[in-house]
Amino acid sequence: MKMKLAIAVSVVLMTLTGCSGGYLYTNAPVLEFEDVNYGYPVKKALDNPRVAYIDQGSGQKTILLVHGLASNAGFWRYTIDELSEDYRVIAVDLPGYGKSDKKSYPYSLTFYADVIYKLLKELKIDRVYFVGHSMGGQIGIHFSLIHPDMLEKLILASPAGVEPFQKGEGDWLRSVFSVSFVKATTEEGIRRNLSNNFYNWRDDFEWMVEERARTAKSKDFDEFAYTVVRCVNAMLDEPTSGKLEQIRAKTLIVYGENDGLIPNPYLNPGFTADVFKEGQRRIPDCELYEIPECGHMLQIEKPAEFTHAVLDFIKK
Repeated sequence: MKMKLAIAVSVVLMTLTGCSGGYLYTNAPVLEFEDVNYGYPVKKALDNPRVAYIDQGSGQKTILLVHGLASNAGFWRYTIDELSEDYRVIAVDLPGYGKSDKKSYPYSLTFYADVIYKLLKELKIDRVYFVGHSMGGQIGIHFSLIHPDMLEKLILASPAGVEPFQKGEGDWLRSVFSVSFVKATTEEGIRRNLSNNFYNWRDDFEWMVEERARTAKSKDFDEFAYTVVRCVNAMLDEPTSGKLEQIRAKTLIVYGENDGLIPNPYLNPGFTADVFKEGQRRIPDCELYEIPECGHMLQIEKPAEFTHAVLDFIKK
């Protein structure tokens, strides 16, 4: 049983970062979050929290990209160019992540939904195609329930919040997470955890390992680690699996055939397709799109297929 729990911790940590040990970036210079290169200019809006975002394209309609646990707006870098050909694309750094403010905010999913609402209002954007990856998908479900009139359509990419967790499972996940636990991940562990998000890890994804290993030495890393811990709790404290029937927006669930995170293979063993087919059944107006030979990070591993699925759904 202890071995299974240890492996399950590793599975849950697939999207997390760390700070010590390693062999490629141990002696590399510190990389502050503010200095991470997303490949696009970054703007900022709002106050307390100050929110960073990428703003590309000038289409009449807007696609909003919301990242998942322990990542940032730069994780959309392989999709933004094509999406922004005909649409304005906003890729946000959620507070606590990337270049956005990192302070003692609530870091609940409804807090994030409220921040996104305020950001859109400040940018004078009335409606969006909401694209949320993983935790960003669960935030999207909350947003769709709180602000349904602001959605053109809802795109859930490998979303959290569809798979249910029993109370004991949630309590166990909550108990193992702490700031020190997140910080203890070695560079070798970062690479292993990240690679488990992919069906086929490639060397050109190494930028993620470097980014996480070097920012782990930054002045804001403790705040980042705190955010990750709070977000894990938030996903458990604000479940959406029982609210899928309430979604009124036209919805697409797009996922990788070989997702190693959903369902959790030790707490909820089973098949990814079964989780999302059940989600499709319960969401009133929902389509399903599976990307073959693809893991959890579908927007990075199979960006062309992912972008095609999103644009095809939007244009219907």
